[in-house]
Amino acid sequence: MAEELRIVLRNYGKIDPLKIEDYIGQGGYKALEKARSMGQEALIAEVKRSNLRGRGGAGFNCGQKWSFAYQTSADKKFVVCNADEGEPGTYKDRLIMENDPQSLLEGMAICGYAIGAQQGFIYCRGEYPQVADILNQAIAQAKEKGVLGDFEVEVRSGAGAYVCGEETALIESIEGKRGEPRFKPPYPPSEGLWGQPTIVNNVETFANIPIIVDKGAEWYAAIGAPAYPGTKVFTLTGNVNNKTFFEVPTNTTIRELIYKFGGGIPGDKKFKAVQIGGTSGAFIPSTLLDTPLAFDNMSAIGATLGSGAVFVLDETRDIVDVVTRIAGFFEHESCGKCAPCREGTSRTAEIMSKINNGKASFRDITLLERLGRVMSYSCLCGLGQAAPAPVLTTIKHFKADYDAKLL
Repeated sequence: MAEELRIVLRNYGKIDPLKIEDYIGQGGYKALEKARSMGQEALIAEVKRSNLRGRGGAGFNCGQKWSFAYQTSADKKFVVCNADEGEPGTYKDRLIMENDPQSLLEGMAICGYAIGAQQGFIYCRGEYPQVADILNQAIAQAKEKGVLGDFEVEVRSGAGAYVCGEETALIESIEGKRGEPRFKPPYPPSEGLWGQPTIVNNVETFANIPIIVDKGAEWYAAIGAPAYPGTKVFTLTGNVNNKTFFEVPTNTTIRELIYKFGGGIPGDKKFKAVQIGGTSGAFIPSTLLDTPLAFDNMSAIGATLGSGAVFVLDETRDIVDVVTRIAGFFEHESCGKCAPCREGTSRTAEIMSKINNGKASFRDITLLERLGRVMSYSCLCGLGQAAPAPVLTTIKHFKADYDAKLL
């Protein structure tokens, strides 16, 4: 894969992840030294100029977020890494943590210096006990070498709640409470963990930071799509020949990812749809395959990048059945705090099951669309807001599949 560009995965397969000496030998922690020789405002400005945008799905400018926490006066501030990788088919963050954990720690330490925080937490998915062990070993080695200075990092494991991928639910969980989203504002950079300014970034976002500081904002900003520069790690599953992962520039198209890097559809079958961004991602038809895999380009077609999961379906797949199972997943994972999500996911699953079993009419489709639109703007957090996306996009692009199952 000569055209693959590895920035986040720059050390993948090149170092022993459990030997900090290997990471240092590849230039590790030089970026942290450079960052600490810069002023905090200059460092934040550099990250802002790179236009690195969050790789967890929100796409917010990383440096801009850091500036909010830096400008807030408080006795204590925190850096939190969101490693609650709960999306089915997604394992990009696990790749980073298992194969290059020190890059994550270095990125967090740079953020800590930038905003004036001395304590960091990595909130690790509960189903990743082996990853938590690797992270704890990496932290111990970093402490022994003294490379993190006065910046402390702890690993906290979740309990398997999908909703804790939402940053405020994650914060509640770290505090020892039930993992439910908070009302916003205030936002975490001004009032987060234990009421203090808190930066929450994704694993992939933090792993970009050391190389941006080392090589400069202009170098990074010149890669990929200008409005969403750099690379993105994608994990390919479903009906695709190469069920693996790739890190590609953000101006790569969906078609290139599936047919060039993914090797196309097995058995010479025809492409039907692709879902990008995890379970809550939109289903994209063949007519939109030339869309670049950049945040704004995906938004323009009603889709997201999300977690970077790419789920390919061939012509033999029953798309209504697939969406019915997704609707059941969201009904199960809703925390129930807000009525639009609690009731909306339940009713969506009920109607989708009715359609899938051939017991629905056109009125049910109309009701489903209306319910989805209401949920998209009335639910408290991203889980409920995004849950209707698979339903709404398949009704829009694959209406014939629904019509075939109506009474």
